[in-house]
Amino acid sequence: MNRIKEKFTSEARASLSKKFGYKNMHQVPQLNKIVVSMGVGQATQNKAILDNAVKDIEMITGRKAIVTKARKSISNFKLRQGMPIGCKVTLRDEVMYEFFDRLISIVIPRIRDFHGVSVQAFDGRGNYSIGLKEQTVFPEIEYDKIDAIRGLNINIVTTAKSDEECRELLSELGMPFQKPEK
Repeated sequence: MNRIKEKFTSEARASLSKKFGYKNMHQVPQLNKIVVSMGVGQATQNKAILDNAVKDIEMITGRKAIVTKARKSISNFKLRQGMPIGCKVTLRDEVMYEFFDRLISIVIPRIRDFHGVSVQAFDGRGNYSIGLKEQTVFPEIEYDKIDAIRGLNINIVTTAKSDEECRELLSELGMPFQKPEK
């Protein structure tokens, strides 16, 4: 069993049900899925850029990436409906817990000038999003072999009903949130 899943079942579940007064263990919020996505706007001019982004995201997650396509045509961006403009990977179950463990123990400490993840990146429905400016913070990416530095988004989807429940869940699992200003 993964370290984060073990921590959830042994410590976090009891702590959350005590704090929020859940009667049933199935009411306790838990991680549902993690979506790692990368938007590549330059892919409209050069298809090789998108291929490199797909390789990067597959190396980071260890799973096959899905190419995302534009939903609308936008003439100012020279974008037509159906053009490939990004890629994403959805992680669930054991792979999700493994990725979350690597994220909080290896990747986040490698970010330059890091003072904790933002406490304002919740969506109001119990989900959390992190944006990374470069993919090089992941140890799987070799700096010499990348063609360009690209950012990526990590969306953590939980079964929590509110932001407070989600924040408490992620804190219990080890997410390093920013300390409030004094």
